[in-house]
Amino acid sequence: MRVTAAVSRGVGEPMAVETLEMREPRGDEVVVRVVASGVCHTDWTTRKSFPAGLPIVLGHEGAGVVERVGQDVSGISVGDRVLMTYQSCGVCAECSAGVPGYCADWAMLNAGRFGADSPLRAGDEPVTGAFFGQSSFASHVLATARNVVVVDEDVDLVRAAAFGCAVQTGAGAVTEVLRPDSASVLAIFGAGGVGMSALLAARAIGVGTVVAVDVSPERLLLARELGADVVVDGNDPDVAGRISALGKGGATHALDTTGLAGVMKTAIEALAPRGVLTLVGLGESPVPVEVSALIGRGKTLRGCIEGDVDPQVFLPRLVRWQREGKLPMRRLVREYPLERVDDAMADAASGAVVKPVIVLP
Repeated sequence: MRVTAAVSRGVGEPMAVETLEMREPRGDEVVVRVVASGVCHTDWTTRKSFPAGLPIVLGHEGAGVVERVGQDVSGISVGDRVLMTYQSCGVCAECSAGVPGYCADWAMLNAGRFGADSPLRAGDEPVTGAFFGQSSFASHVLATARNVVVVDEDVDLVRAAAFGCAVQTGAGAVTEVLRPDSASVLAIFGAGGVGMSALLAARAIGVGTVVAVDVSPERLLLARELGADVVVDGNDPDVAGRISALGKGGATHALDTTGLAGVMKTAIEALAPRGVLTLVGLGESPVPVEVSALIGRGKTLRGCIEGDVDPQVFLPRLVRWQREGKLPMRRLVREYPLERVDDAMADAASGAVVKPVIVLP
């Protein structure tokens, strides 16, 4: 079948909207007509590093309507509205334990399908598709039963598109990994799509004090409006001191969404004795860590991918929170047509927009 997609053909080159051919679904695969797709930092970083001359369709926060299903699919029907997320094998130890983000085949399954294995072609030329099991900067995608989550007909797919990556990453890191409570001080470093999702989740579960740290005055203002008790300018020379002055000797829990080594160092310094810092942002490496400060103060540093959640369980919870008004995504989302995907990517990279979303006609 013919699909319209934004194709990236090289580092620094603008994405071109092209007509591609996509094969029919097999086995456990489903064809989804894309209604909307969030733009994630991972799309931007992949575009910067993907080999020049090897075309790819990016996008991995898709939402849409099922149009076709493979012969082995059950529980998903044509016409179902779905949110899409990352791919996983479903049978390894981590998938079986309910944390498919740590799937043994995660890297292989989510890097996209290349060459003859790709479901997409431009004439005789293979185009890398199935990025994160979807490649959702397109009118249609070939996903699988494992990486789509069926939702109710009344769900606003434009507002919920980012649930499958950014929102579940930030919200899950708070609710499933850090687990702060009404007596906790939670510091969130970076008030982008992931950080704002973490903030909203913290408010939803009644965290005592929530601190948002960012260098953007506009994002700090929005964070305050969305429920942050304290906002701190990331350019302040003593961010850690500002947080420590709030009581408890610092943050009992902290989340870094920036992936910036200097910010992570500050976050560690801002932790209270026995405080926990969770990292979800991929970026600079190595991270400067003063081991004696961790040991001497009992601090914990740990990584987290996709919120440590099972999307089939967690995304319905996010939908419920959205319905209850706890996830006001309209405050975070700015819509773009597919033809302006480069503008959306640039705005995501610069921080001008919290969560750009591509909307398909």
